[in-house]
Amino acid sequence: MAKMNLLQAINSALDVAMAKNDKVSVFGEDVGHFGGVFRATSGLQEKYGRNRCFNTPLVEQGIIGFANGLAAQGSFPVAEIQFGDYIFPAFDQIVNETAKFRYRSGNEFNVGGLTIRTPYGGGIHGGHYHSQSPEAYFAHTPGLKIVIPRNPYQAKGLLLSAIFDPNPVLFMEPKRLYRAAVGEVPEDDYTIPLGKAEVVQEGTDVTVVGWGAQVEVIERAAELAAKDGVSVEIIDLRSILPWDADTVAKSVMKTGRAVVSQEAPHTMAFGSEVAATIQEQCFLYLESPVMRASGLDTPYPLAHEKEYFSDHLKTYEAIKRSLNY
Repeated sequence: MAKMNLLQAINSALDVAMAKNDKVSVFGEDVGHFGGVFRATSGLQEKYGRNRCFNTPLVEQGIIGFANGLAAQGSFPVAEIQFGDYIFPAFDQIVNETAKFRYRSGNEFNVGGLTIRTPYGGGIHGGHYHSQSPEAYFAHTPGLKIVIPRNPYQAKGLLLSAIFDPNPVLFMEPKRLYRAAVGEVPEDDYTIPLGKAEVVQEGTDVTVVGWGAQVEVIERAAELAAKDGVSVEIIDLRSILPWDADTVAKSVMKTGRAVVSQEAPHTMAFGSEVAATIQEQCFLYLESPVMRASGLDTPYPLAHEKEYFSDHLKTYEAIKRSLNY
């Protein structure tokens, strides 16, 4: 297997999909010859031509509206929103059109072939408008799938699944891992099932749940806990809509404790849904309340990013609160 970073894995997945099916097209702001602001689409226009990899105007609502139209006609559009923070002008198209297309026609027509890629999250000193984690806004929307990979191997397999899944998928890429996460990735076609969590590390004392770049944060916290003799089970959700509540519940019933670690602000984040479901399904097994480690309830600060961030120390403190309750 080749060594790839997360960006290269994304590029490889797009290359495989475009070679596999000529109805796959890639478009967005600067994705053509320039290769995208992060270079995720480098070389695709040269290889597949301007009709299948091309730039759009700087209008996010138009990008997704155009993608909805293509998908409704049986194509597999992969639309890039340059930053997760820029997705909000397209919110109406995604929530009121993409997610509902199938249902308003009784499945006479749908946009199931649509995939929306967007980098999200902090850690790159991007300030207010290039650092947000907006996944919870969309997780409240029936009709979508939301997928968030944690490393290059996961990114390629999940993206290939997303592109050919019969449902529209919002594929959120943790941009601080784009070049930081490196691993072995098959160069050919492979898929990873959507909606299925992975137990990254088995443990007996506490279950810690996360997704995306936060999984690496959890692993560092687990190393600190291990020095205290604490055995941490780590679960990567991989998909947050639908999310694998059964795997999480099974783990919590074993360990008796649960921590959710997330980058997004604390209030009304997706971790709240995870915590509520654990409480419903595992109440009689819990030795302590479900704890959360989160970002702060403020706009994402440039000068105080380190203080804002839900790092391994905050997650470690949440693990200790759970154990010492």
